Amino acid sequence: MNVESRGLDRPIKLEMVSIDAIQQYEHNPRGNQAAVAPVAKSIREFGFKVPVILDGDNVLIAGHTRLLAAKTLGMTEVPAIRATDLTPDQVKAFRLADNKLHELSTWNLELLQTELLDLQSLDVDLGVIGFSDDELARYLDPGVRVGLVDPDDIPAPPD
Repeated sequence: MNVESRGLDRPIKLEMVSIDAIQQYEHNPRGNQAAVAPVAKSIREFGFKVPVILDGDNVLIAGHTRLLAAKTLGMTEVPAIRATDLTPDQVKAFRLADNKLHELSTWNLELLQTELLDLQSLDVDLGVIGFSDDELARYLDPGVRVGLVDPDDIPAPPD
């Protein structure tokens, strides 16, 4: 492999690790609770497809929400990758990068709508992909406009 950046040619070893052996990083700056149930739903539907990342002492580097979701599902072990090739400074930086960098992406709304419509036509439960009902309504029917009132709030007829 002809790669100049360090780390890109390192093999990745996947292993199953007992949930009880994993320690959450005590200074995790992310609030994960709102995402636990949707991630658990995704794991139940698709399986545990994205491993957690651990340091050499079994402390989480990435995957706090996935670990919490696995616990709610009653799992006893999760797939993990050990990042023992990273320095402590790199681990600290990677924890933040893993959570932040995905926020830089944007949606191509036309392609998103096409994908959602395809899934809908296949009778896929769109509740497993993380979009709220309001988002799905907006993306599946671009004529839907965000209103200033509760759409279920029906005004009284005039006298």
